[in-house]
Order: sequence, then structure tokens, then C-alpha cells
Amino acid sequence: MTRNPTHQCAGPYSRRRFLQAGSLALGGVSLTDVLAGQAASGNTGKDTSVILLFLSGGPSQLETYDLKPDIPSSYRGIYAPIATNVPGITICDQFPLQAKLADKFSLVRSLHHNMDSHSDGSITVLTGRSPLKPDPTSRSKSKHPDFGSVASKVRGMSRHAIPPYVAVPHQLRMTRPGYLGLHHRAFDVGDPSAKNYSPPQWANVSRQSGDTLRNRRPLLEQLDRFHDGEGQRDSLQGTDDFRDLAYRLLTSSKTGRAFDISREDDKLRDRYGRNQWGQGCLMARRLAEAGTSVVTLYLDRLKHLPYIVSNWDDHPGADGRPGHYAQYLSVRMPYLDQCLSALIEDVFDRGLDKRIMVVAVGEFGRTPRISAYDGKTGRDHWPQAYSALISGGGLKMGQIVGATNSKAEYPTERPFTPQHLLATIYHHLGIDPEMTHRDFAGRPIAILDNGQPIQELI
Repeated sequence: MTRNPTHQCAGPYSRRRFLQAGSLALGGVSLTDVLAGQAASGNTGKDTSVILLFLSGGPSQLETYDLKPDIPSSYRGIYAPIATNVPGITICDQFPLQAKLADKFSLVRSLHHNMDSHSDGSITVLTGRSPLKPDPTSRSKSKHPDFGSVASKVRGMSRHAIPPYVAVPHQLRMTRPGYLGLHHRAFDVGDPSAKNYSPPQWANVSRQSGDTLRNRRPLLEQLDRFHDGEGQRDSLQGTDDFRDLAYRLLTSSKTGRAFDISREDDKLRDRYGRNQWGQGCLMARRLAEAGTSVVTLYLDRLKHLPYIVSNWDDHPGADGRPGHYAQYLSVRMPYLDQCLSALIEDVFDRGLDKRIMVVAVGEFGRTPRISAYDGKTGRDHWPQAYSALISGGGLKMGQIVGATNSKAEYPTERPFTPQHLLATIYHHLGIDPEMTHRDFAGRPIAILDNGQPIQELI
């Protein structure tokens, strides 16, 4: 059948105009599609949220939360451990602000898996399922949904029309909702530190008057009928709730307030840091407090710094970096210390520490032995041992769970996989990890195929 390339439909509106005027684009998926899926989703009834700081690139366990000061110099980093406000817990001396808050977080030092490329490692950590065929080029895409898409599917949208899954500034390129449907991908919000910030998907809407938005409701209905005609609707055929939800999100004052970071006190914004990571963490707290189930922060780079400085992939000479990797860590780590400590403290100060769980983790750790060539020094990928920081969520704080050997090469006590960490996250969200969803072939697939919550935290 020949189609008109402009996709004209009944009435005066072209397909392009429908998409521009009647929906918010989410990676090619309309807002109404997103809300359709979320309207039909279940709801666990738990008023809980997870904020995950994903340290993309893979931070070194030996320079963050599992220092080994007595190992040979060929393994030992240049940083020293410092005491925290919890006896027996030490962390890197580049984290003085976090050191004052150790009673408000726990460290898991014995995480491990076997995927040593960035994409494969990220997929494993965020979905709980490793790719069947490893891809050393780091171009792989997930076949299974990540935990944010699962939360969107299972929990749906809150009664206040807050998106259930949000990514700051955007969703990772290697994760996707897969067989749950594109309407369960993350709502990308861009950089909250930008001048005159507005989420990219919100920009065209925020400038409209209430009357204009009310007038869009018939347009949304026409767009939905157009989608029906093209056969693009999924198993939600016959439901009408999504039109109401789309309208609610477009006009909800609570949603607008949640995204309006300018409402925050300047002193608090300064405490988080006036940069992409800092304001991203503050936005995450606002959204979690408002009812978003999952917020992921992609801490890959800081726009005001060269990429080679703010990315966590500390190979020798990575991205053309000259010299010793620690000179880049020394610039980057204070930014993490500031935003993460501010987030933890803010969550506890607001009495949200039972509702909101904060997790900081990367896709893997770094090689215990330091590599060097041509005057360049660094650490390579090492999934055999890495650490995670966990705060809030009503969990047990102020402890170290698990341990690695003397060189942080592999776990020696309480080894955990990404599945255990995700099971702990699902426990907080009230999601049964044994729940199944149908894949594209109609086969039932469990959210996780193994792994229990980390009992020391529960």
C-alpha cells in the first residue's frame, strides 16, 4: 500500500502537527502512548522511590569506598583512607563531606559480575540480566527492561500525574524498556543547571496558557484516533484513561511545581552545587518527593569540564588523557562528594529517609594493578569487584557489608551480584522480582531470575 509521505489524516492536521501540538516527544514515543501504558499498569500502593546515581565509566573501588593502604605501590592509589563518623568505616580522603554522614549510608564492598565492557556491564547492573553474547565494542543494547521501566510498568503513574520513571539528563543509550513497551522508557529531563531550565519535553507546553492546554484535549483525542487507524496501539486498546492522564500531566500544577527547580532556596541549590550533577541530584529529590518511583542520574560528565576529566573511565591515556589518572579523579571527586552528600543530608533532613532510597554505583570497578605506558597511568575495567553506596530506604545504615581480598581483586565475604542489589531496590519499591511479563514471543519472563535482597540492609 502506498502512503502519502506527509501522513495526512482526517481533518486539517498533518501527522507532524499532531505530534508537535498534541504530545510530548519521548524518543519518538508520544506522551499519550507513555501515559496509556502507565494508566493500565498496576500500582503497588507503596509511597517509595529510588534515586540511582550511575557513575558511568566505572569508578575505582580502590579510590572510593574500598581503599587498601597497605598494598604494594603497584596497586595502591595516591589517596588515603579517612575516618568517618562511624567507628571502623573509612572512605577516600576526597570524600570529606560523605565522611560526616556515614551513619546515614551503608557500603556494599563485595559486588561482582563478569561483563567487562561498558554497555554489557551497564546492562547487567541495571537490568539484572547479562547479555548472552558479550560485546567488547560497548555498543550492545539491552534485551530486557531496566529496573526503572519495570517500576513504571508495575507501579504506574502516581495520582498526582508525576512520571514514574525519570532520567537526568537522559536515559543511558544501552538500556531500553524492551518487551514492556516504549511507553515505559524514561522521561528525559535534560540539564537542570541550565539557564532558564525547562525539561525538553516540557518546553513547548510550559509556554501555553491554561485555555490553550484545555483546547488541546480534543486534539489529543484526534491524535489517539489517528494512532488507532495506523494500528500502533498495543494491548491498551479500548481503554480511555490515558487521555485523562495526558491532560492531567499537561495541566497538573503539582507536576509543574516538581520540575520547577527555581522554587528551591538559593542556599540549598548552592549546597548541592551549581552544576549538572548537583542540580540533577536536587531535581531527583524533588521528583522522588513528588511521587516519581525511579530517578536515574547519569553522572558521566560535567559540561563545564573537559570530557576527559569528568568521565569515570580511568584507563591509562583514556580519551587522550596525559599523565596520571589521579589528576583527573582529584578534579571530579569533590563534585561527587558535594552532590551526593547534599542529597543524603537533604533526604534525611526532610524526613524522607524511609520513603527514598539513594544508590550510587557504576557498571564495574577498576583493575587493582595500576597500568602504565608512554607516561600515562590508569586502571582498566574490573567487574570482579566493585562497591556501592546505599542510603535511606528505611534500611540499616552505618555498616559495611561484604569484603574483598587484600588487593580488592575479588570478594572474600558475602559476595553479591547486581541481582542482589536490584532485589534490594525492588524490595523497597514493593515489587516482587519473581513477577513475570511476556516477552515479544509471548513467553513469561521473571523480572529477576535469581538474587535475594541483601539481608544485612533489610
